[in-house]
Amino acid sequence: MHCSACKHGSLVPTRLDNLFSAHRCNHCGGHWVLIDDFVTWKQANPDTEFEAITAVEDSEDSPMALFCPMSHTLMRKLKISTDTDHRLDYSAAVGGVWLDKGEWPLLKSMGLASCLNLLVTQEWQNRLKQSQTQANFGEHYRRKFGDSTYTELKRIRDWLQGQPNKAELKSYLLADDPYSTKR
Repeated sequence: MHCSACKHGSLVPTRLDNLFSAHRCNHCGGHWVLIDDFVTWKQANPDTEFEAITAVEDSEDSPMALFCPMSHTLMRKLKISTDTDHRLDYSAAVGGVWLDKGEWPLLKSMGLASCLNLLVTQEWQNRLKQSQTQANFGEHYRRKFGDSTYTELKRIRDWLQGQPNKAELKSYLLADDPYSTKR
């Protein structure tokens, strides 16, 4: 197989971190991992914990969409977290992930290496979208109301959510004159 990222190297069989089967590009240092190989290894080694990494080398991120080295179909770019712009290249056709050089250490540093198989699921991607949407709304409200007002509104909202009579409390708060008989 030839490397889809750099287009110069060949993918040679290896074991990523001496743990599970993968292919490494002998030119750019990226890795091709079949999710089935990772899951098989993970099932056989359920207690393996990945070494915590704090200093991570610069990880590359292929800017353009890549073609799967096995099926030659276009791979999808998938977010891994809301904390980074890095995206993994995933081939749904064969269930493989391309890890650019430095992305595996990045996943380990973020505590995501043990769930590589989950990163490519629709459920994971939906949770990331939901989380990003919430963060965007939070930033919108913070800019609109100011930091201290937004913080106080969140505190009141959290308190209100726990009240058994929250509908009546909301009516009271929203009424121009909650002591008037006119509605």
